[in-house]
Order: sequence, then C-alpha cells, then structure tokens
Amino acid sequence: MYYPVYVFKDPGSAYGAAIPDMPGVNSAADELEDLPAMVQEAVELMYEGEESGPAPASTIERWKDDPEYQGGFWLMLDIDLSKISTKAVRLNISLPEYLVHRIDSVAKSRHLSRSSFIAMAAEHEMAREATNAQH
Repeated sequence: MYYPVYVFKDPGSAYGAAIPDMPGVNSAADELEDLPAMVQEAVELMYEGEESGPAPASTIERWKDDPEYQGGFWLMLDIDLSKISTKAVRLNISLPEYLVHRIDSVAKSRHLSRSSFIAMAAEHEMAREATNAQH
C-alpha cells in the first residue's frame, strides 16, 4: 500500500522521514536510496505484533501545505503491511515423508514446533534471495 512520506534533511545530518498516516513512525538513513527500507523497518517495529498497520488515509496534497511538513519533499512509498501481521494462517501442504521427519528432528532439537521451523526456513530463504537480488 502506498503512503505519503515526508522526507527532510538538515545540513550535516541523515535523511529523515515521517509518515503522517502513521503517527510516531519516523526513520532516517544516510543515503536516500536506503530510506525506503528503513521506513519499512520502522513501520514493522512500530506495529510489531499487531494484526496490521493503518491503511493509507491521505494523499500528498492533504499534507503539502501543513506547516509541520515544510522544507522537505514528498515520496509515495509502498509499505508492505503483510510483514506486520502475525496472525497465523492454517494451510495444508504436502512434503515428502523423509523431509517431514528431518524437519521434526531439527525442530525438536531447537525446541521449535514444525510450523515455527518451516516459517523460519522460509524467512531465511526469502532474506537470502533479497540479498542476492541486491548484488
């Protein structure tokens, strides 16, 4: 979902960002190209454990003349709210029997449930893919 994000920079400082539709969500990055990822992280931290963050309720036009948001510039950033929701979703998957036994063995040795282990493995692989895509 796209949100208006106000970006500002004081001389000698990092780029700052604020999301008016998410009061209290602020972020910063030394490089402008790093700002979207830092804003996403700030949203995830602010709403950690919640079912979701607030939906976008405004546009840049709503805020551009607000005295609080002067001297910087605006971006529309795509914030992935699916990274916030911790609501468990039941699904039915099929895996080879030998793999299920290996998963259960490793999960047990780490004091995890099968579901937790599979979720961690999926997160690990997606993070690895994202890192490879950046290079």
